[in-house]
Amino acid sequence: MRLHDLLRPDVSAALSFRTVRMRLTALYGALFTISGAVLLTITYWLVRRTRPGVIIVYDDSGPEIRDHLNRLREAQMRELLMQWGIALAIMVVISIVLGWLVAGRVLRPLRTMTDTIRQISARNVHERLAVTGPRDEMKDLADTVDGLLGRLETALDAHKRFVANAAHELRTPLTLERALLEETLTDREATLESYRATSQRLLALSKDQGRLLEALLTLAGSERGLDRLEPFDLSDLAHQALASTRLEADARDLRVITQIASAPSAGDPALAARLVANLVDNAVHHNTTGGHVEVATETRAGRAFVSVVNSGPVIPPQQVGRLFEPFQRLGGRTARNDGRHGLGLSIVHAIATAHGADVTAHARPGGGLSVEIGFPAHSRAQVPARAHA
Repeated sequence: MRLHDLLRPDVSAALSFRTVRMRLTALYGALFTISGAVLLTITYWLVRRTRPGVIIVYDDSGPEIRDHLNRLREAQMRELLMQWGIALAIMVVISIVLGWLVAGRVLRPLRTMTDTIRQISARNVHERLAVTGPRDEMKDLADTVDGLLGRLETALDAHKRFVANAAHELRTPLTLERALLEETLTDREATLESYRATSQRLLALSKDQGRLLEALLTLAGSERGLDRLEPFDLSDLAHQALASTRLEADARDLRVITQIASAPSAGDPALAARLVANLVDNAVHHNTTGGHVEVATETRAGRAFVSVVNSGPVIPPQQVGRLFEPFQRLGGRTARNDGRHGLGLSIVHAIATAHGADVTAHARPGGGLSVEIGFPAHSRAQVPARAHA
């Protein structure tokens, strides 16, 4: 491998001490310099402590020869120390160059991942780093980024579907309103009764759009998470939901069975109330005449549970998960003439996720649906006070 290939990628930026490569190079050079200096110091100290050999002199010039040998030894030690210093300086330069090359080689996969991530946008979020090789820190980092990109791709796809479905749901009543207005304006024989009938239809469409917008706002608000924790009891929320659907349940001749016990939890009481209300409303509305609805709340295994079971049409087991997605209905996209938009259970799922609750749903063999949601249980004394903005 040529030196030019190693130093090629933006050398001017890499020479900045703020880069990891430059810091690693400085660290390598500093460690080698310190270790080399310590080694030379120890070696010099050991050599200096070594006693010179014994010289036998047969005349009176012994002291002079001894002084001469001492001076010669001192000169040799100074020369040796200078040579060692030069060698250390040369090796420091070599270690810096080698440290630079080694740091570049180690950081090359990271630069490759950085360049790949910079090229990923909303249009090609399906691309992955797909780093191969041994299971090391770089491979773990690449796999983590790939997992993040996968979750981001899923979220973006869900967002695109949500926007497309919301646009369709809003466009349909707007188109119908425009058609009604144009029909009324072009009708030269229109009477007061026809104007009144058109106005009533427009009012009904407006109310339907209002319910849709309210559901969309609730869904968006619940997906942001919770900014406060307040106590609530699922039993109280279940009683409220049953009271609000009593008229429709009586009109459908539904048998309502309740097993409601105290089930305290904490979170956003308004969102929790909407969750329970949507569950009960879904069970009552998507039912058969003379069917039944079972509502139960309890505390079990340290969690607060609310469960709603209803009779109704047979639901394919593989379609249960789809019911918790926005704008999904078993009757297809044409099943909209009942004023429903397919957002009820998706709001339930979003609110449950925001509260850290578990959602369990399965289709009943004889028809209908069973949904159970487990909230983290809290005693009223343990629930923190409402946070102030």
